[in-house]
Amino acid sequence: PVVATLRDCQNLLTAAAVISYKLECVRCEGCFGGLGTGPLQGTSVITLPIRSREGLARELILAALEDLSQEQLKRFRHKLRDAPLDGRSIPWGRLENSDAVDLVDKLTQFYGSEPAVDVTRKILKKADARDVAVRLKAQQLQQLGPSTVVLSLSEYKKKYREHVLLQHAKVKERNARSVKINKRFTKLLIAPGSNAVEDELLGPSEVPEPERARRSDTHTFNKLFRGDDEGLRPLTVVLQGPAGIGKTMAAKKILYDWAAGKLYHGQVDFAFFMPCGELLESPGTRSLADLILDQCPDRKAPVRQILALPQRLLFILDGADELPAVVTPEAAPCKDPFEATSGLRVLRGLLSHELLPLARLLVTTRNVAPGTLRGRLGSPQCAEVRGFSDKDKKKYFFKFFRDERKAERAYRFVKENETLFALCFVPFVCWIVCTVLQQQLELGQDLSRTSKTTTAVYLLFIASMLKSAGTNGPRVQGELRTLCRLAQEGILKHQAQFSENDLERLKLQGSQVQALFLSKKEVLGVLEEEVTYQFIDQSFQEFLAALSYLLETEGAPGAPAGGVKMLLNSDAELRGHLALTTRFLFGLLNAERVRDVERYFGCVVPERVKQDTLRWVQGQGHPRVAPVGPEKNDELEDTEDPEEDEEDLNFGLELLYCLYETQEDAFVRQSLTNLPEIVLERVRFTRMDLEILGYCIRCCPAGQALKLVNCGLVEVKEKKKKSLMKRLKGSQNTTKQPPVSLLRPLCEAMTSQQCGLHILILSRCKLPEAVCRDLSEALKVAPALRELGLLQCRLSEAGLRLLSEGLVWPMCQVQTLRMQTPNLQEAIQYLAILLQQSRVLTTLDLSGCQLPNYMVSCLCSSLKYPNCCLKTLSLTSVELSDMSLRDLQAVKTSKPDLTILHPKLDTHPQPLKR
Repeated sequence: PVVATLRDCQNLLTAAAVISYKLECVRCEGCFGGLGTGPLQGTSVITLPIRSREGLARELILAALEDLSQEQLKRFRHKLRDAPLDGRSIPWGRLENSDAVDLVDKLTQFYGSEPAVDVTRKILKKADARDVAVRLKAQQLQQLGPSTVVLSLSEYKKKYREHVLLQHAKVKERNARSVKINKRFTKLLIAPGSNAVEDELLGPSEVPEPERARRSDTHTFNKLFRGDDEGLRPLTVVLQGPAGIGKTMAAKKILYDWAAGKLYHGQVDFAFFMPCGELLESPGTRSLADLILDQCPDRKAPVRQILALPQRLLFILDGADELPAVVTPEAAPCKDPFEATSGLRVLRGLLSHELLPLARLLVTTRNVAPGTLRGRLGSPQCAEVRGFSDKDKKKYFFKFFRDERKAERAYRFVKENETLFALCFVPFVCWIVCTVLQQQLELGQDLSRTSKTTTAVYLLFIASMLKSAGTNGPRVQGELRTLCRLAQEGILKHQAQFSENDLERLKLQGSQVQALFLSKKEVLGVLEEEVTYQFIDQSFQEFLAALSYLLETEGAPGAPAGGVKMLLNSDAELRGHLALTTRFLFGLLNAERVRDVERYFGCVVPERVKQDTLRWVQGQGHPRVAPVGPEKNDELEDTEDPEEDEEDLNFGLELLYCLYETQEDAFVRQSLTNLPEIVLERVRFTRMDLEILGYCIRCCPAGQALKLVNCGLVEVKEKKKKSLMKRLKGSQNTTKQPPVSLLRPLCEAMTSQQCGLHILILSRCKLPEAVCRDLSEALKVAPALRELGLLQCRLSEAGLRLLSEGLVWPMCQVQTLRMQTPNLQEAIQYLAILLQQSRVLTTLDLSGCQLPNYMVSCLCSSLKYPNCCLKTLSLTSVELSDMSLRDLQAVKTSKPDLTILHPKLDTHPQPLKR
């Protein structure tokens, strides 16, 4: 209950007309609302009589309308129709024959009871009934009180925008320094996403212009809710991206730009920012109306009028991946904006569009499986936050450092470290690098040139912060270990906000590590100010949680239950939530990182942690994705897969990310020994994905197989505006440089002498010329590759020519070629050349292909060639004519060492009839 005196109740009365407040009454001089007069004996809990206020409002309107003549009432109806308020009015069909009583019903239903009084006054003035309007205003003040005279919706829109501009003009950096959002915000690359990965390119040569990544300026933000070809606008837009990529900052900038009138002009009247993590952790029950009032400048907001136009509302839901994947009956979506319930039910109601179905949603989330998004959000329009372009990395450095010379020096240093510069596409990593450099620049110290992973950068950040603060010794090391335990507890409980009691329980309140790594947040509560703490970034909490598994002795008080085995063997629901923590754990297993941990934290990391992790990876050898064999000829379908299947599809790539973080070739090779086949299906590779894949393939053991099934690439290329001179020159320049293949890191890895890749299968992928060029170069010298599969892949004639050049190269080691392609007629001439010139190709599998007579005749001619080394020709599932069977039988007879596999080949067909 809220403790209130009589005058407090008067102030709360208007808000109580919207939300039912419980007030604890104390001794007052009088009372209100028909509850009696005189002091109340003792205290009791009462509820404001909301219905009586609604009745009073209706009576006031009715009395005013009954004072009108028939002519005035007719004019009132016309003015009510012709002078819409706040962009809406009651349809004339409902007004034309309405008497005074009917008008009261329509006014209160359409505008709400008390706002309808204000509407009536304004229309009375326009209908030349000013005397009635004056009397109504006096009665309104007398019976409902001055506090009930609320602003109109249009007036409140302006007030709310001004409030948002004031509240969000500055943002707190992770070191608690407040900076202006317009000065700190650096544009990010945002690329159009896709709800499902289709049959896509393994290269950028055919990427249409609109699909390129764009910098996150006002124009790009405005296009997030753009309509499709049929003019249909999406109600939900999802901004996806990895941890620390800048999704929250982008969402806050969108809110700020909307308030400044730069975004969604004429489309959105009110926008509300809702951090999902905080709402999920918030105790007690709140309605959506409560949450809206919390963001308004006062409790007098016309919330019923706001909610009456859901199509004019934008809800920005930050961190939707925090919601539990499993929907329990008690967490069913809320459907009533005035129902007091849990934050989880309100969020589920909004996300499922069961609550305010017409409202717009802008949702930020970490990268999740496409099926997961479809399951929670229907059919959202997706966009992927790709972080900083190289140009914007430089801008960020110059915004961070206030001294231009220091900024130039720091930027030049980082750019020389190619790997570290690449990692700075993530804004949080960029902030860490700038923070460390700022501390070390004057001391003449450099960042470690071996910082190849985010794990190494985060660990370096801890060391730098401790050194700059002058903190060291056993006490601080103990505090750090305890801080890691707090992070681990929070991650397992989906908790990002910590109370003062949480810190006191672990004796962290007032500690040095609290000041360095936790940010304080003060929230105005009902009775008193509430103080919460959170880590400087969610990803940093996950990093410290991973550290806890290295620092705690299993079985010791406070140690994680089950240790590292529990983390790695978490169920499917937790797997996605703990993915980044797991990735950091692998990164910390690097021998150099282990030495750093032991030095910074004053402990010995047990060897069993690394051994347990290695055994877990080796235990993942069972197939998670059904192999796509040559006998399958699947057409592309937009199927709805269960979320479990989507998680399995992503698991392979996530495991490769974990292995990459270790940066230990021997560990990766050992890990992949029991994973003879890596299958990646329906993955849209980014440049970073391919760097990770390339590293793991470079380290893979002998006999390794890699299958890429229905995969594509996402080109992160900034769309740039050309100057007039460049456009004029461009019309004269007709020569174009061949596009660079994004698959090059994988192709280069295949050529490494330590690469043991034995089989490469590309299934249901388009292979443009740029990819074929790089793949051809790799085929020429790949030391271990013995089998290549091209199944249902689309190849141009130029691409076929390039691949055949690689396969006939003298140093090419490919012995088995499997082809299942719809345009084999274009490939047959190159297959013929391959059969005649290759010295190592012994098996050709054309199962499932269509082979008319002339193709079989061409194949037979090449098979008879003296230098043809082929030993096995597989034609299973191929329909062959009698003439083709006869030609093949003749080849088999002339070359007894050649095995031709076909179910009808051993039979002797009848001679063709003339």
